Amino acid sequence: MTGLRVVLAEDDILLRAGLASLLDRSGFEVVGQAGDGAQLLPLVRDTAPDLVVVDIRMPPTHTVEGLDAARVIRSEFPETGIMVLSAHADIEHAMELLASGQGIGYLLKSRITNVAEFLDTLGRIANGGSVVDPALVQELISARRRDDPLATLSAREKEVLALMAEGRSNGGIARRLWVTEGTIEKHVRSILAKLSLPETDDDHRRVLAVVTFLEAR
Repeated sequence: MTGLRVVLAEDDILLRAGLASLLDRSGFEVVGQAGDGAQLLPLVRDTAPDLVVVDIRMPPTHTVEGLDAARVIRSEFPETGIMVLSAHADIEHAMELLASGQGIGYLLKSRITNVAEFLDTLGRIANGGSVVDPALVQELISARRRDDPLATLSAREKEVLALMAEGRSNGGIARRLWVTEGTIEKHVRSILAKLSLPETDDDHRRVLAVVTFLEAR
C-alpha cells in the first residue's frame, strides 16, 4: 500500500481530516481532498490517483452525488480504484456500483473504526479487488429470502414441487419418493396453500405452482 495516491471526497470536514491523517501515517499519499462531487471530478482529472474514497451522499442535495461522480470516474479512469462510503446499507446503489467492474468497494462508515481492516480493504481495491461490506451481504441475503416465493416450503415440499415440474402425477411422485399417494396429496395441498394459489375447480393451480418453481430457479 505504500505510496498509493489517494483522493478523498467527504463533506464531513472532521471525518475527511481524520481519514487524511490516517492515510498519511499509513504510507498512502493523499493528493487531493474534496467536499462535494463538483470539486471531486476536477481533482481526479488533475491528479489521476490510484484510489478515490468518496462519500455516497454529498452537497448540494445529499442524495447520490458521490455515486454519480463514481460513475464518471469509472468511465474516464477505469484503472482507478473506487471506495464508496455510506452511512447505511443501500442495496440498489451498491449493486449498481459493484456491477461496474473490478477495483470497486462499498463500505459502511462504521467499519472505519477497524483501522487495520479498513487499510487492508483500500489496498485490495487499489489492486483491482472488489469489497462488499458484510452488512450489505446480510441485507442482500435477507432481501432474497423475502423475495423467494419458495422460501416457506419445506425441503420435502420443494422435492415434490421439483418432481411436479418434471410432469409427474401424484402417483408417480409417490412411487419416486417411496411414500403413499395420500402423503403426496397432502404435500401438494400444502405447497399450493403456501404459494397463495387459491382453490379452483380446475388443475391450473398445479401448473402455476410449477411456473413459480421454474421462475425461482
